Amino acid sequence: MSFFDKLKSGLKKTKDNMVGKIDDVIKKFIKIDEELFEELLEILIISDIGYETAEYIIEEIKDKVKTKRVTDPLEIRKMLKEEINQILQSSSDKELKCIKHPSDDLDIIIVVGINGTGKTTSIGKMASKLNDLGKKVIIAAGDTFRAAAIEQLEVWANRAQADFIKHFSGADPSAVMFDAINAAYKRGKNVLICDTAGRLHTKKNLMEELKKIDRIIQREAMNAQIEKLIVIDATSGNNALVQAKAFHEAIGLDGIILTKLDGTAKGGIIINICRQLQIPVKYIGVGEKIDDLRLFNSEEFVDALFEEVPR
Repeated sequence: MSFFDKLKSGLKKTKDNMVGKIDDVIKKFIKIDEELFEELLEILIISDIGYETAEYIIEEIKDKVKTKRVTDPLEIRKMLKEEINQILQSSSDKELKCIKHPSDDLDIIIVVGINGTGKTTSIGKMASKLNDLGKKVIIAAGDTFRAAAIEQLEVWANRAQADFIKHFSGADPSAVMFDAINAAYKRGKNVLICDTAGRLHTKKNLMEELKKIDRIIQREAMNAQIEKLIVIDATSGNNALVQAKAFHEAIGLDGIILTKLDGTAKGGIIINICRQLQIPVKYIGVGEKIDDLRLFNSEEFVDALFEEVPR
């Protein structure tokens, strides 16, 4: 199965929940009127696109309908697809910085997020991809609080053929980062991926610890190119936007890894996050296998989402 087919399959719940309902509504109308727009707005909100973003999309379509004098309700579907694609494309820089960075200087990727989002597996899959591209990868086990977190990450590091730096359970995560940076320089590695403890965005002391980790990395690797990614579980819906906002305010995010798209009808959250935060989605996950984490392609995503739903 190609990744596009896997993406279509993974988006089935979101497609049925959003595009399927949009198609049903459009078929009921013989003309474009306010009632049609109200029903479409409700569908977008239910799909976790969020009220503000949903309203923005509908208002943009209204303007185009008026300007182009569109009268056929079937044209609305195409306009919705174009609007959503434009929002997703606005987060333009989707490739990891270290992939585009040609030098042997150290690139550091800090990975954050709450427990249960798929952070550990995403790090392993990302490390494997970088290894395949010829990057010399080292992983730092900064989640020293969660039981078995270090062991689980070490398994993924071995699969990805990446070096691994760890301390004992309960150790200071900042000390792990300090040692990992020194090891990366000494061993000639050019990508360091730093895991951090899964922390609730509502816990101030945990967010302060994350800021400390960020300061240590900035201090000890002054010449390194640093990229900060958050791993978000698509099934969490609009709570994902709250998480992303909190982490962005704490350390400043450069990108998003959106996981578990294959298990949710709330895939519309990706549209809301891209418009609200203007943070690019770097990767999306639609399965458990090591190659199921793929570079996000907005056109591919929208094409898979808006494919005709069988009736």
